[in-house]
Amino acid sequence: MSDFDYDLFVIGGGSGGVRAARVASATGAKVGLAEEFRMGGTCVIRGCVPKKLMVFASEYQEMFADARAHGWDVKDGAFDWSVFQGRMHAELDRLEAIYRKMLAGSDVTIHDSRATVSGPHDVTLADGKTFSAKHILVATGGRPVLPDMKNADLGITSNDIFNLPELPKKILIVGGGYIASEFACILNGLGVEVTQFYRGAQILRGFDDEARGLVSEMMIEKGVGLHLGTNILELEKRDGGIWVKCTNGSEAMFDQVMFATGRTPNTDGLGLDAVGVDTGRRNEVIVDDYSQTKVPSIYAIGDVTNRVQLTPVAIREGMAFVETVFKGNPTKVDHDLIPSAIFTQPEMGTVGLSEEDAREKEPIEIYATSFRPMQTSFAGRPDRVLMKLVVSQATRKVLGCHIVSPHAGEMIQLAGIAIKMGANKEQFDQTCAVHPTISEELVTMRDPVRTA
Repeated sequence: MSDFDYDLFVIGGGSGGVRAARVASATGAKVGLAEEFRMGGTCVIRGCVPKKLMVFASEYQEMFADARAHGWDVKDGAFDWSVFQGRMHAELDRLEAIYRKMLAGSDVTIHDSRATVSGPHDVTLADGKTFSAKHILVATGGRPVLPDMKNADLGITSNDIFNLPELPKKILIVGGGYIASEFACILNGLGVEVTQFYRGAQILRGFDDEARGLVSEMMIEKGVGLHLGTNILELEKRDGGIWVKCTNGSEAMFDQVMFATGRTPNTDGLGLDAVGVDTGRRNEVIVDDYSQTKVPSIYAIGDVTNRVQLTPVAIREGMAFVETVFKGNPTKVDHDLIPSAIFTQPEMGTVGLSEEDAREKEPIEIYATSFRPMQTSFAGRPDRVLMKLVVSQATRKVLGCHIVSPHAGEMIQLAGIAIKMGANKEQFDQTCAVHPTISEELVTMRDPVRTA
């Protein structure tokens, strides 16, 4: 018999924590898990899943026009937020129930409570009950934060968008990252008048310049009022909505202001400092390559570590933790060449190095093409797509792939396999094209457009 109540106690019921709990339990470990809100975490409850459902809903407006261009006698319908919202929340309830069922089926004991770390081997619930655990895994995720300015609490964050009683007629979205840009596209597609402020020179900082430039152009083309080099100076509640004054001196009224200007790890009040766990200047839990903190019995995975804030990464970190701690197979988490998608309209898929980052490392060749895809071109829309490969001159390896296109997320998943395997440009060239598709361009670009 163990001297502890649990072999593993997981704090946080998101994707990473749930996976780690289930897989650890399968090794015969006695596992407990505490979640203070709803099982499923950011991704299932207030992130990827409801967001993607909203993306789907927002794309139908253009589909109606495309259908008419292709000979269908269809009329533009009216979007009913309450109908969609009801179905969306029913789907989230269904998914949360599946998470609970999976945990119960894995013999994980669920505690519906906030939990804090009260010792190297101790966890205390909100009601004061304390459990001992041989290992503690912190998987509390992150949350969006409002900026430090007067009246910022008049604004909402991405957490609130799914629960709005009604869609605003006019919204200001502040921020230029993927969350801000995705919701600008979503709400624009649902018929909301969208203005987006970003203080930087271009949205989607950190991604390939050419790709984010095209996304930005197409967002403006589709009706998003994107203002770069612009930020809020003041905001206040007035009759008719929220009054905003911006850095260029202009003023405007909006029904809602949404801040998507940053997220912070959920470490506040967890008790980590008191037991000797180090946190960084962004509140993140400091861990080594094996997700272990300075306190040997305490580990952390997912967004709370602020490494790569993506659901599949948290899951992989959870799996590596179980391999290391419960299976005796020390496994480092592989954060190299992670494919990702941004569900703007158009979508962007990316894996590996941007042209800018690759250029600083070694001499490269760039293979790229931009064109109007058949389906939307036939419908008379000005949409353009981008296919781009970043190739090492010395090794011919494909260092990066960047796609701006409908279904870019689906394409980048498959391109990511080849690039993770170390495919070179000639192997891409040797692959026969699937015609007529957008993705065939990835294997038919014979000549570089530039070298650097």
